Amino acid sequence: MIWQELILAVRHRLSRVKTEDVMRDLRILAAHVSQVDASRMTLHMHDEVTEKQREHFNLLVDRRTSNMPISKIIQKRLFWGREFEVDLNVLDPRGDTETLIAACLKLGPQDKVLDLGTGSGAIGLTLAAEWPLADVMCTDISDEALDVARLNMKSFDVADGVRLLHSDWFEAVEGRFDLIVSNPPYIALEEWDGLDFEVRGFDPRMALTDEADGLSCYRVIVAQAGAYLEKDGHLMVEIGHAQGRDVQDLYAAAGFTQITCLPDLAGRDRVVSGVWAF
Repeated sequence: MIWQELILAVRHRLSRVKTEDVMRDLRILAAHVSQVDASRMTLHMHDEVTEKQREHFNLLVDRRTSNMPISKIIQKRLFWGREFEVDLNVLDPRGDTETLIAACLKLGPQDKVLDLGTGSGAIGLTLAAEWPLADVMCTDISDEALDVARLNMKSFDVADGVRLLHSDWFEAVEGRFDLIVSNPPYIALEEWDGLDFEVRGFDPRMALTDEADGLSCYRVIVAQAGAYLEKDGHLMVEIGHAQGRDVQDLYAAAGFTQITCLPDLAGRDRVVSGVWAF
């Protein structure tokens, strides 16, 4: 049997899966099994499938029928042009967070950067790769998440400029930084049941919700950030699309200036930024 025949034979199994393109999903899984780039799988559709490959492919299709995201099945996610390792212990980095990266890069290279709640390292390691001379500290409360970030750190060859630290927000952090960034849990508990199952079923709950009103992490981060920022340093956080006004109010109450709220590509509030002028 060749790949084209196998893919056509199993496509009905994904009929109830929420996806934009069943055939694309199957080609990605086939490429993963074949160990070829997904963009080139069409060139391998007439390759013979070994028994081992067929068994592996069917296992991955079974996972997709349970609505497991493709990225969590193949444990890869493309973010800002780099392929990150992801698993069930880390938040799947999404396009919305690239708005935060773009906002940071507009500042120009920063010497010292702190990424709070780094997860896979998507934010902190991307900035470390884009700013090779920067010293970047990435923290997380999850040792399993830090293990994933460590794999990505080695993969992107940024280990010399990055330090990974187990910390509950600022608890174990020392020093001052030119830029502090974070994508904290901002889903309110009352919104939990309305999340797509692909999100709440396969991303770590602690990375999604604060089990409260969605703002409790911002209250901690914004209130304490000034003690860890250099004068004229920036604090930038990703937010939920309806949280712009509330988070900006927290910035103002904490003494930040030049407070702005930036939209994502869909025009929704996505990033709040402020300057520490003290």
